[in-house]
Amino acid sequence: VAAGRAAALFAVLAGVGLALSTGGQSPPRARALWAARAGVACRAAVIIVIGVLLGLVDSPPLVILVNYGALFLGATLFLGCSARILWTWATAWVVLMPALSFWLRSGPVPGNPARLLAPLEPPRGGLDGLFLTGTYPVLPWLAYVLVGLAVGRSALGRPAVAARLLVGGALVAVLAKAASALALAAAGGVADLQANAPPGPLGARLPDVLRIGLLGTTPTDDWRWQLIAAPHSSTTLDLVHTCGTSLAVIGLSLLALPRLPEPVRWPLVAAGSMTLTLYTAHVLSLAEQTLQHSFDATALWLAQLTVALLVAALWRRQFGRGPLEALAAAASRRGRWLVAGRGRAAAPATVPR
Repeated sequence: VAAGRAAALFAVLAGVGLALSTGGQSPPRARALWAARAGVACRAAVIIVIGVLLGLVDSPPLVILVNYGALFLGATLFLGCSARILWTWATAWVVLMPALSFWLRSGPVPGNPARLLAPLEPPRGGLDGLFLTGTYPVLPWLAYVLVGLAVGRSALGRPAVAARLLVGGALVAVLAKAASALALAAAGGVADLQANAPPGPLGARLPDVLRIGLLGTTPTDDWRWQLIAAPHSSTTLDLVHTCGTSLAVIGLSLLALPRLPEPVRWPLVAAGSMTLTLYTAHVLSLAEQTLQHSFDATALWLAQLTVALLVAALWRRQFGRGPLEALAAAASRRGRWLVAGRGRAAAPATVPR
């Protein structure tokens, strides 16, 4: 259920948060736009530093934060766009960027090591891994942030908007999977693709890979890989599907959360307000080998989920903003101040509860 979709939602919500903190439905203009860009860039720098430090820890998760910070930097180019323009950009990005990535990874690009990277290898370092060949390739993944920005520039307080996100997102997600199945069948089917898969474990277990997911990219030996919608494949149909599921979750949350009783709603709101801190704690906790071997996978997940909700609720009640969120917010304010000037920096927009 979560494979590929959870990470995509994480990235889409990054765009939503950026939109809400930079004017909501009213994009910043002129000097305020440059101040917003400076603030986001400083926030991105903090996230990248945290990601680099977490990358030094021997922990199982493939840390996304460096890529996340790079996505923030890319998003600065679009902070002044309206929702309509952002939807146009997002659509074009979803359609065109996977094809460009496929061409860059398969073409005779000088110094491009992408042909040497098997899709099940750990991500390599360097700019090629960050933008093209890694688990969270920034070039195609910027589509998620653009979709989130478009959502955040919409009237999220209106139930009709939330309903459209829920219904439209679910419909798009289903159609993407159906389109992938039909296109693969017309092109010879999974069995034919598996027979022509590159040597190694990929071909031997292709049905499982299509269900559980790759590690960010597809092989480049056969154009038919671009027809799959497997998790973490970064194809057009994968991006469409996971954008759809993300929109559906956001729409459902907007409709359901206000109707939940306060004791149920409060831990969810608290955890949502300090995701950077909780994510960092999650990575650090899994570095403890004893913890990994003391629980089975499901019990460990439930334990981490329960602890995260309880700690977030208590922290929010006592201290307000999470510690790493406070650090990132301070950097953002400093960046805004440097551009807008003392006393003239635009205050961050109030995020609707």
